[in-house]
Amino acid sequence: MGAPRLAALATAGAVVLAGAGVGTGLTAAAAAGAAQAAPAAARSDAARSATAAGVTRGAEARQGGTAAWSAPLGAPKRLKLGAKGEAVEALQRRLAELGYRPGKADGRYGGTTLMAVWAFQKVNGIRPSSTVGTSTWRALERPRAPKVLVGKGKATRAEVNLTTQIMVLYVAGQPKLISHVSSGSGIAYCETSVWQGRQQRFCGSARTPTGDYRTTWRRSGWHKSYLGELYNPIFFNGGIAFHGALSVPLYPASHGCVRLPMNVAEVLPGMLGKGVPVHVRGAFRRA
Repeated sequence: MGAPRLAALATAGAVVLAGAGVGTGLTAAAAAGAAQAAPAAARSDAARSATAAGVTRGAEARQGGTAAWSAPLGAPKRLKLGAKGEAVEALQRRLAELGYRPGKADGRYGGTTLMAVWAFQKVNGIRPSSTVGTSTWRALERPRAPKVLVGKGKATRAEVNLTTQIMVLYVAGQPKLISHVSSGSGIAYCETSVWQGRQQRFCGSARTPTGDYRTTWRRSGWHKSYLGELYNPIFFNGGIAFHGALSVPLYPASHGCVRLPMNVAEVLPGMLGKGVPVHVRGAFRRA
């Protein structure tokens, strides 16, 4: 048998082994024998193939790869807000596995899970809705990674996509937290409030500026500002902060801050330190 054919057999055997024996390829013993008989160059190619397969498998696992999960049997084709049961619990567990924050996996489809569903749908190019239908179930099986806004950014950073109203926290280069947000409305405002002991009038454009920033100071719990109360705020651009809010609608509605679901604001301070880069990109276009 010629060296080229031996090299091909060696590579095939390595791929079969890397795939945990899936399919009808060479047996482990035959692959080992072929690899031993092949020239050194062929053995190197086989080793590189096995390594590449392992790296690909690892990347898929980190991203919730396609082989890791399938929609539960008997799951409703249209899971609606207010639903209860095993299908909801499976949905919650899958969202959490992928880096979203649906709240406790209690089998109850409420407001916290809804905002995680919105985030997942937006990342996967699905029009956000309270209904988990066929397209969302399929996307849960083959999820997309969030769009990277800063290709050469620091391994640990936060990215805010104003176009999709999504925030992604990367830790060691991997998306660890993906959240629906509501940024500045872009509508000019003038409001009167009591601040520093006297009534004052504040006006602004309600914009969340794009740019590159870093996290600065923060407060725990409710923090009163001249434009309202912020929960667990983490400031990154002057008076603009990530913070929890009781209202985080599907459209930009804040004075300029980046509103987060309350359960996300609970965990973010423990994940996002001081001096971490924050990149804000995009522009929301109202329908």
